[in-house]
Amino acid sequence: MAAPLKRCLLRRRDGREQHGVAASCLRELRDKASVILAIDKAREPITLVLAEDGTIVDDEDYFLCLPANTKFVALAKNEKWSSKSLDSGTAWLSESGDEVDSGAEKWKQLARQLKDDLSNIILMSEADLQVLIDVPHSDLAEELAQSQTKIQVLQDTLQQVLDRREEERQSRQLLELYLEALKNEDSILSKVAESETVPRKEMDVVDTGTSSAGPSAKTALSDQILAALKEKPAPELCLDSQDLELVLKEDTQALALALRWDKQKAEALQQACDQELSKRLQQVQTLHSLRSTSKGKKTLPWGDYPGLSSKRKK
Repeated sequence: MAAPLKRCLLRRRDGREQHGVAASCLRELRDKASVILAIDKAREPITLVLAEDGTIVDDEDYFLCLPANTKFVALAKNEKWSSKSLDSGTAWLSESGDEVDSGAEKWKQLARQLKDDLSNIILMSEADLQVLIDVPHSDLAEELAQSQTKIQVLQDTLQQVLDRREEERQSRQLLELYLEALKNEDSILSKVAESETVPRKEMDVVDTGTSSAGPSAKTALSDQILAALKEKPAPELCLDSQDLELVLKEDTQALALALRWDKQKAEALQQACDQELSKRLQQVQTLHSLRSTSKGKKTLPWGDYPGLSSKRKK
């Protein structure tokens, strides 16, 4: 009797596209990976690792124990899995959302991410959170196979995450305004003191270059991400974790040219994105640790999302 086929998802280490494959054993999956991913024979043998943590899968029994639709990364000869590769814990956010045009398909994909793991809330963008908040209770309850009461708790949680990011953004804006006011005050006092001691001379206004129409920089960032970086205060709070990674990988000089900023401001933006991404991943790891200590529970209880289960007082 032939072994049953197992559905798997395959992609290369630095690839964006993933492929659905059915295989009855590990050897068959390797053979199909070589063909589907166009890996040259000279670069074999292929090593298959789990996309989520880089675990090497080389045991047939272990492969058979894995659930359907497990995500694998195929590594060619001498390639190494890295947490900083495209799958550094957050690439799945874009893997399942391949440029969909339909709003209905979009929210269903986001809902499936939450069904797999509630901690995915932390890694979503503000736009994605708002999409799920706007879905009617009955539709979301049907998709997640939960009661409408639990869906109401979930959507309240999503709203709280949005509110907290907005509060953090406003706090940062107030701090920036305060620091800018202090800087301007020091500048005015310095100019007054200088004018009293030095004869006035014709002075040229120095342009920082932000308004000059220099050559446009080549960047891998989409127009949507660049618009958010330019227009949004504390833009790192509105991006999802995949977009944060893209900003971090961008060359600082190219980023500065694309945004028409000075290099120092672009570096500060990348540092803020790095801190936000690290914070989100740390929160996810903490939730996973809490969940692993809870025996017999595969997912966090609906409504018991740590730190977010009670409504915020306004």
